[in-house]
Amino acid sequence: MYETLTWHVDDDGIATLTLHRPDALNAFDLTMARELLQVFTTDARDDAVRAVVVTGSGRAFCAGMDLSAEGNVFGLDESLSPTPEDFRAAYDEAPYADGVRDTGGKITLAIHALPKPVIAAINGPAVGIGATMTLAMDLRLASTKARIGFVFGRLGIVPEACSTWFLPRIVGIQQALEWVYSADILTAEQALAGRLLRSVHEPDELLPAAYELARSFVQDRSPVALGLAKQMLYRNSAAADPLEAHLTDSLAMFWTSIGDGKEGVAAFLEKRTPGFTGKASKLPRIV
Repeated sequence: MYETLTWHVDDDGIATLTLHRPDALNAFDLTMARELLQVFTTDARDDAVRAVVVTGSGRAFCAGMDLSAEGNVFGLDESLSPTPEDFRAAYDEAPYADGVRDTGGKITLAIHALPKPVIAAINGPAVGIGATMTLAMDLRLASTKARIGFVFGRLGIVPEACSTWFLPRIVGIQQALEWVYSADILTAEQALAGRLLRSVHEPDELLPAAYELARSFVQDRSPVALGLAKQMLYRNSAAADPLEAHLTDSLAMFWTSIGDGKEGVAAFLEKRTPGFTGKASKLPRIV
């Protein structure tokens, strides 16, 4: 189905997305970009999918952008001269949509918008886009063999894939600046100490830990409540005033209380497992 990825969904609704260019250390190219966008805008939005675990094939997670392509390796149109005003006004239209927009950013926006848990299982080297794509995922677990680097300064380019929004929120501005300025390759232990990672595991224990975590998030849980909670936490943690959280919380509580919440309360009172029927594809609008 895909040239650069594999996709599998188990009976519990846990999807495994594997970056699959092992001979190239799963380097990111424009084909992988298109296919990742397809997964997160279409495949992962199927209601049969409850959570997504992302990992790499072979010994790497993703060795960054494939720099061997001819022409502009990022697929950008060098004939354009975009101004901030022109770009903002028409960023999703030709010629800017393909000629200027960062391909990694399109993918991380799609990951961020997915109303389901996304867990990175970083099994080996993850540098450049291999590191920044994981920032839009909700949690990052890594193998002891993982090496992570925000190496853009070595290439004379800047952090991409919306990473200047995600990284400071995850690790704090001081740590984010140090890692971007230095462009060093971090060990898994250094990334854990800097709060980028949730946990570090021996290589053969990484995926089992990621799957166990994913199942704990979705078994006997309402997809609607989970999807709304993801929206609310990301949105409200960056809101200017707690009133914004109050307004979205109120609407979310209203809609869940008359939906899956009725079943949840009944199951609690009757001391049984709930049978939630809500779907992540049918989230009520709260903003």
